[in-house]
Amino acid sequence: MSDQQNPPRSQSHQYVHAGQSQPGAAVYPGLDDWRSLPIKQQPEWTGHAAYEQTIEELSALPPLVFAGEVDILRERLASAARGEAFLLMGGDCAETFAGSTADQISAKVRTILQMAVVLTYAASVPVIKVGRMAGQFAKPRSSSEETRGDVTLPAFRGEIVNGFPFTPGDREPDPSRMLKAYHTSASTLNLIRAFTTGGFADLRAVYQWNRGFMSNPAHAKYESMAAQIERAVTFMEACGTDFEALKRVEFFASHEALLLDYERALTRLDSRTSLPYATSGHFIWIGERTREIDGAHVDFFSKVQNPIGVKLGPTTTPEQVTALIEKLDPERQPGRLTFISRMGAGKVREVLPPLIRAAQEAGAQPLWITDPMHGNTVTSANGYKTRRFNDVMDEVNGFFEVHKELGTVPGGLHVEMTGDDVAECLGGADPIDEAAFEDRYESLCDPRLNHKQSLELAFLVAEQIAPERGRSAAAES
Repeated sequence: MSDQQNPPRSQSHQYVHAGQSQPGAAVYPGLDDWRSLPIKQQPEWTGHAAYEQTIEELSALPPLVFAGEVDILRERLASAARGEAFLLMGGDCAETFAGSTADQISAKVRTILQMAVVLTYAASVPVIKVGRMAGQFAKPRSSSEETRGDVTLPAFRGEIVNGFPFTPGDREPDPSRMLKAYHTSASTLNLIRAFTTGGFADLRAVYQWNRGFMSNPAHAKYESMAAQIERAVTFMEACGTDFEALKRVEFFASHEALLLDYERALTRLDSRTSLPYATSGHFIWIGERTREIDGAHVDFFSKVQNPIGVKLGPTTTPEQVTALIEKLDPERQPGRLTFISRMGAGKVREVLPPLIRAAQEAGAQPLWITDPMHGNTVTSANGYKTRRFNDVMDEVNGFFEVHKELGTVPGGLHVEMTGDDVAECLGGADPIDEAAFEDRYESLCDPRLNHKQSLELAFLVAEQIAPERGRSAAAES
């Protein structure tokens, strides 16, 4: 959602329906070609009694985001690809309906804003703030079924598809859940808009929150940088800076657009340009499991105007990167395509360089960002899926090292995190150990950094963005 600097542009766009389920609706050429292509990670529910009615209702509902906002984000991402901004994207691995409360939404937004202040100061460029929120309800699974003992049921695919409890009724895919996901996303977006335009994001408040983080002796090594930020804010106040303008921030919403029935039903044509936009979120991405060049997801994404991302894992080849560029960004549009590297700490330094070179040879300038979470998943001794904070940071370091060596732009950070005091990832300066999982492990899918770990990551990344400043801060502390 855009801030108040651009209201005329945002309001100049309106949508018309692009769904075939609406009589007389506009249809964009090729928008439904994906239906005849191989498709993965989809539930079996087209024969469900509620399927047709759900698609019809979704197709008639108002858009969740607007074309003007999407276009603004594309411009911001183009700046990041040129090194003139930095992207911070964070949020839940899988949102839940029950977890979409005011307190939990505000905690996530607050944590992202806190991280952004640290990164903005270090980089001396704007930080684009994007939440994995208001749509991150679907999750890919390694198997379509789950077996416990002698009982086999459909795998949990996120609350937009089925329920987490291991019962036949809960695990049965239910298309009407897409309506619940839509309305939960709408209420989440409304609250985020209120937070980011109504004073919650005031820069002075955000730096006060970070002072609370610094009160923990475990974070003393970041005290120097925090003190520098505080002096900068104090200086701005003394100079008469208009803090009214600094009470509002741009904040955008993203998710993995995994469930194509949902995404297609929420696709609309912009009345100004007659081009299709996926109105489920500002930024949508294709996951590692669904990025086949001849698959349904890549085809559908190639038809919408949103800025889009593609996750690239350790098996990605330069040829695949070239093919994805040709399919998803044939006109080399600035800000159109983001590659999200998720290699694992032990592989990023080896696998990433040839992929970046392939993009250069293709004449493209995608935004490169790192997802240091998904390639570093392990199982703890007591049976929990987890990640080690040191591995996460090592992949971030490797990402920056590769770009420094190649002279290219390390444009952003994509993390699974929460604003709550959970215990899901091991380590950190105020360490989480395996014993804490028994009482504070809350994720339904993948482990997330908690509030303190997220802020610590921001301070460590800040040292990478501004190494001279980082070394100075380390020396002072």
